[in-house]
Amino acid sequence: MWLAKVRATTGQEVNVDWQPFSLEQVNSDKGEDFKYWEQPGATDGTDNTLLAHRAGLAAKRQGKDAFESFFMALLKLRHEERKSLTDPAVMEEAVANSGIDMARFREDLADPDLLREIGESHTVAVEEYGAFGVPTYIFPNGSTAFVKMHIPPDEEAGEIYESLTRVITEARHVGEVKRPSPPWPHGLI
Repeated sequence: MWLAKVRATTGQEVNVDWQPFSLEQVNSDKGEDFKYWEQPGATDGTDNTLLAHRAGLAAKRQGKDAFESFFMALLKLRHEERKSLTDPAVMEEAVANSGIDMARFREDLADPDLLREIGESHTVAVEEYGAFGVPTYIFPNGSTAFVKMHIPPDEEAGEIYESLTRVITEARHVGEVKRPSPPWPHGLI
């Protein structure tokens, strides 16, 4: 939602190729060999742990604009209305709110190959980029960073984006910056 503000307030195009990364998988206590995308419940549709990832990939099949519209609709449902990402009705509400083709979405959502895509994306993120959380940004120059933040006011969105991008891509000696919590985010939310 922050990057949408950057686009809206600065007119700057922010190109992001969102890829699935499962927090459930990375935080699993079921052992190294356990993979959510290989479990019977995932393959037969009875376990919705990866539903939002499958839905995002299904929306992506309708093109970049369709995906971005779906993604923003889903983020609003999750972060503003506090709806569950494991509820199929929430995915369909995001589809309806985004205006993408519902019949095609349903067909694509049923494709079992989506689980393979999720597994590959997650594995690459962990093994090649060291991802451990979301969002993890991977820049064209190979710089990678996990960024935890609250959505800034419109007038600050572009400046924060420029500053963070510069630090992540150019200040290669900076490995981690972390604010103590508490007191952050005292006064922000």
